[in-house]
Parts: sequence; structure tokens; C-alpha cells
Amino acid sequence: MEYKKWMILALIPLVLSFLVIYFDINPQAVTTKCSIIPYKHYWIASKRIVTPKGVISGAVEVKGGKIISVVEEDDWRENAGSKHIINYGEAVIMPGLIDVHAHLDDPGRAEWEGFPSGTMAAAAGGITMLIDMPLNSFPSTVSEETLKLKTNAAKGRIFVDVGFWGGLVPENAFNATSLERLLKAGVLGLKSFMCPSGINDFPMTNSSHIKEGLHALAKFKRPLLVHAEVQQELGGELETMNGADNARSYSTYLKTRPSSWEQAAVRELLTVTKDTRNGGPAEGAHLHIVHLADARSSLELIKEAKVSGDSVTVETCPHYLAFSAEEIPDGDTRFKCAPPIRDAENKEKLWKALMDGDIDMLSSDHSPTVPELKLFNDGDFLRAWGGISSLQFVLPVTWSYGLKYGISLNQLASWWSEKPAKLAGQDLKGAIAVGYHADIVVWEPEVEIELDDNHPIYIKHPKISAYMGSKLSGKVLATFVQGNLVFKEGKHAPAACGATILAT
Repeated sequence: MEYKKWMILALIPLVLSFLVIYFDINPQAVTTKCSIIPYKHYWIASKRIVTPKGVISGAVEVKGGKIISVVEEDDWRENAGSKHIINYGEAVIMPGLIDVHAHLDDPGRAEWEGFPSGTMAAAAGGITMLIDMPLNSFPSTVSEETLKLKTNAAKGRIFVDVGFWGGLVPENAFNATSLERLLKAGVLGLKSFMCPSGINDFPMTNSSHIKEGLHALAKFKRPLLVHAEVQQELGGELETMNGADNARSYSTYLKTRPSSWEQAAVRELLTVTKDTRNGGPAEGAHLHIVHLADARSSLELIKEAKVSGDSVTVETCPHYLAFSAEEIPDGDTRFKCAPPIRDAENKEKLWKALMDGDIDMLSSDHSPTVPELKLFNDGDFLRAWGGISSLQFVLPVTWSYGLKYGISLNQLASWWSEKPAKLAGQDLKGAIAVGYHADIVVWEPEVEIELDDNHPIYIKHPKISAYMGSKLSGKVLATFVQGNLVFKEGKHAPAACGATILAT
């Protein structure tokens, strides 16, 4: 017995020596449920790495969740030594997508989506950070207390990083103390509606509320996001709406939200955005117009405001770039959203504006619900819940429909990573560069995928997505979030270790 004890004691130094040597070679080669790979220091290599300086062949060195070097050509092989190396060959390594406009409906309506399924879908689609909208969850995020409910619901349940917009509503717009508490609690900015939101505890605002919001935001240098539609008298536009069948026609719904609603809202907004100019009373604040659908007068007004020095940006969404009103079948309420998908000529103008830089960035506006609220049996566009479910698909959708227009990988990174990071105040995200978070997507642009029952889909209700049945180009191979490999070809990390991102 004494002999056995002596042998065990004698072996302890040997085992410890082995462990020291092992972890010196592999400093973070420890079992972690946050990542599919057990390394915190490694290299990823490819012949196509999208950097701010262009697409290069080389490798990215990751350590402790950050990018510590980016090396071109084969020079990295000498530096890598015996470190862990993942060579992706011809696949594209790109900064992870940042979706500034998503509704995950948690807490309160998690049956619509929820943090776990929503962020699993995001990871599978190459999204490494998303910013959750303040409405569709319950209660809406309009105070310090309701933000706390949101962050508590996210803890340990998110696979990617998640930030939060706060709500600007009439009850807090003129309450400087309430808004300041919400901003100090960490929301990345505010969001308001200029028309009814469809959510009872998130009422609409007018230009007076928005002006107050901009003045409150100026001190914090954060943005105000606005759903820009103002209800107008429809006049004779709906005179033909007689009979039960009309509600199944997409053209009927389109008439209920004409482009004049967007134009009226933008005109009203631009009466207050002049305050954001250099030297203005709201200098430091910024106004961001979400999901622009009208590429005609609304866009021209926004361009004029930018030329005048207003601090304004605008986004559109893949569904406005992929679909047109003429193609939407009667009764197919998967395509209902607000503002509505407009005609084919308008779609072409949106693409031109995006390519020319007049539209600054893209977002998903992932807005799911339960299938029952889509009223598939009735096909009633006027009563069905509006919203496009798209979170997992935005990368291949943008790429597939953009090929016709000659989009580049660097443009894709600008629209989906660089500019969204800037809007959200994320200085260490949005690029493959030294010192940045290792938020990375690896994907194969040339590989076709078919969104059918055999394709792994992680959004809670795939059947409500307008993209189901599509054939697209672009397969996501891997997604890294702050160095953790959270998704790899149909498999997620065992644990949800995404961070809640709060402004400081």
C-alpha cells in the first residue's frame, strides 16, 4: 500500500510537467462549452480574407477573443509554428455580420422567436452580433427597469453577441430623467415609430417627441432609429376594395400603405434633423431611418439632408432587394411587411442607391410571429401579422440577388459589418483588423443551398419565412464570436456564451 502511494506521489511532478508543456504549446487548449474548438490561440487561413484594405490571401491570428495579427500570403506559416491552424482554402473569411434590426420577442412573446432560436439562426447565418428591437417582446423596452428584464432574459441563452435599442415613446419623450436613466443603463440608442406599431405598449411618436429624443441622445452621441411612415388620407385609392377576395390580393395591401406615407414621414423628420448639424442644438445625436422601401422621393429627400450636413443614415432590407410586388402570389401573407415590398422598378432603384452609396447599410428586420397570426388559411393581407422572417438567410440572399449588380465582397462587408458597427458605436467590431474582436464568418459564395425541409433551419417557425423554397448561393461553414467557434456546418457550440453588449 505504501509503495502505491509512493508511486502516485512520484508521478505527480511528471504529470504536472506534461500539462505545463501542453498548455504552453496550446495556451487555451481546455475544454469549453462555449466553443466547438478547445483553443483560444489559433490561426485561420484562406486565399480570400476580406480586410479593410481589400481581399487578401493569408491568415488571421486569434488570441483571447481578439485578432492579434493579419498576415498576407504564406508569411504566416513561419509565425504560426505549432499553433493550431484551421485552413479554409478558397472559402471566404469575412467580418461577422452585424444586424442592427431584429425582433427576438423575448421576454413575453418567446413563442414567436426567443433568444435561443433567434441567436442560433443568427450564428448559422454568419451574424455575430445583432441588436434587439425594443418592441414585440413584452413589456416593451422603454425604461431602465424593462431593459433589465431584457438583459436578464438573454443571460446564458444567446449564441451571438446581443445589444439592445431602447424605445422612444410619448410617455418618456418629454421625461429627460427617464430617458437619461435608460441610456445610462446601456441601450445603444433609441427607436421610435411615426405610425401605429401594432403593439399596445409601444405607441407612435411625432416630430416633437423625436426632437426631444435627439436632444437627449446628443449628450451620449448615440442614434435614434425611426420607422418612417406617417398615415395619410387614402382618398379614392381603395374604392375598388369590394368583395371578400380583394383582401387576398397583395395589390390591395400595397394600396393601404403607399409610398406617400414614407415621403411624408421623411419630410417631417428633416424638420428636426437639422438640429444634428455641426453647431446645432442636437450635435452629437444621429438619426437613422430603418427599412426604407421607397426609392423615389423619400430617398431624394434623405440625400438632400446629407448634403446639408444633417447627421442621417438609412438602411434597407434584403426582402426589398429580392422581391417585387408583381411577383407576390395572392394569399401568400409570408410577404407582408411594413413598409410594403414595392414594384420591380422601385427595387431596381433601391439596388442603384445601395451600389452608389446613397443607402448606407442593410439589416434583416427579422420580425417573426406564430404561424396562426399569418392567417395562411384565409390569406388575408389586411389582417395578417406583418413581418419577414429572415435572420438566418440574409447573407446568401444579399449575395445571390446582388450578383446581377456586380457586388463585391468588400461592399458586402461594408453594408453588413463596418457601417452597422459604426451606427451601434462598436469600435472593436465590423472588420478583420488587429485589435478587433474575432467576430468572423467563413462561407463559400459559390456553393448553392436550397431552403427546403432538408436544410437545417433554426428560426422557430421556418414555414412563415418568405425565403423557404428558394435556391441561393452562399453556404456558411463557420461562425466565430469573440474567438469562440459557435457554429460549424450544422452544429452549434454546446453552451450559449454570447455577450450582452451595453453602452458605457
